[in-house]
Order: sequence, then structure tokens, then C-alpha cells
Amino acid sequence: MDNRTCLITGSSRGIGRGIAEHLAASGANVVINYRSSTTKAEDVVEEIRTGAGSAMAAQADVTGRREVEAMREEIHDEFGPVDVLVNNAGITQDTRFEEMTREEWDQVIDVNLGGVFNVTQTFFDDIKTAEEGRLINISSIVGKQGNFGQANYATAKSGLFGFTRTIALELARSGSTANAVCPGFTETDMLAEVDDHIQEKILEDIPLDRFATIDDIASTVRFLASEDSSYITGEVIDVNGGMDL
Repeated sequence: MDNRTCLITGSSRGIGRGIAEHLAASGANVVINYRSSTTKAEDVVEEIRTGAGSAMAAQADVTGRREVEAMREEIHDEFGPVDVLVNNAGITQDTRFEEMTREEWDQVIDVNLGGVFNVTQTFFDDIKTAEEGRLINISSIVGKQGNFGQANYATAKSGLFGFTRTIALELARSGSTANAVCPGFTETDMLAEVDDHIQEKILEDIPLDRFATIDDIASTVRFLASEDSSYITGEVIDVNGGMDL
């Protein structure tokens, strides 16, 4: 990963931060994208630089095309074209479908799916012309199995499957790849907010009998971003402890 430029959207915390740290540790120039958490993003940059890594923070709301395009210019000025794009930014607005407002539906679709469109199209030429370009979309087990109260989120995350496979076909002639990572229930702030008895019930369905760690997800992304994955494209890779078995 030496000197390859990696953009990770929504990487000021959680899984995105873990991915950024793993890629930086592998020698990449890492771009920490964030919407509003300036302090958190700068903390990630400082931590990476303290460890002799290379990083910059770049503010942009992925739903705003002009903001994303301005971010592209900023990244190009600092690191040059992007070799690896990780679409990680996402939100939830959970409620039962019968009570879900159109605003709650639109917000989740706009960030989790529309944001992927904006960022991918803005950096598409970078990925296509890179020596070994990589597009990695972070989906969710919810996109495969559904989840009570998350019709909007499940729809957006399952939409990434078709998007990833189509872009993989369109990138293939250039030698660049597109894949999706589908995490199971992962130890993040979001999971910590789930009641203990519900967490225990979820664990009953996980053969490995534990939740994923952020490192479990980040190490899979690091593999897909590396030269070692050059013959893998159009895949949706589950990291869920065997929940589909």
C-alpha cells in the first residue's frame, strides 16, 4: 500500500476510523472524510501521523455533490489521484415501516446510497486510471437479512450489492476492481446502544459466539485494497461470524 492514496468516507470514528488506521499502517496516504466532526477527524489524523503515517482530513457531506467535488480538488492538491475509495459513510433513522416518515426514508437513502453515487462518480476516473484501482463499498448484514425497524437502511445497504457488481463490470477492462464488505453485528457505538437482552439474543444466532471487532472489518478491507486481491471483483464478502450458515 506504500504511497497509494486511500479515501475513506465517514472515517472520523467507528469502522471508518479503523479502516483508515489499518490502511495507514500499511503505508497508504489516508484521507479522513467527515461531515461535521472536525475535532474527531483531526484526532485520527494526528494519531496516524504520530505513528509515522500519512493522513489528511477532508470535510464534505457526501450528499452534496459540490462539496464532494471540492474535496477531490483538495485531495489532488495534497496527495494526487485516489487509488482506493472506501464508501463507508452512513446513517440510520430507525422506526417501524408503518410509522416511518418519507423524510426518514429519504434521509437514509440519500446518505447511504445517494452519497455512494456522488463520491464514486466524482472519483471514478481516478479509480479507473489507477494502476490497481479499488472501490470498496461497506454494506451490512441488514442488507441481506433485513431488520425490524430498518426498512430504509436495509433497502440502501442491499442496493449496494447491485451497484457494486455493475461497477465491477464497468471497471474490469481497466484492471480496477469493485467489491463490497458486508459486516455483521460489530462492536461500535451503535451496537452499544442496543439493550443487553437484545444483544444476547443476537449472539445466539452467531456461530462464532461473539460480535465482530472493528479490526475484523478493517483487515478485510485492507486485503481488498491490496495487490493480493487483484483477481477478486464484484463480490459481496460477509464478515459476520457465520450468521448465514
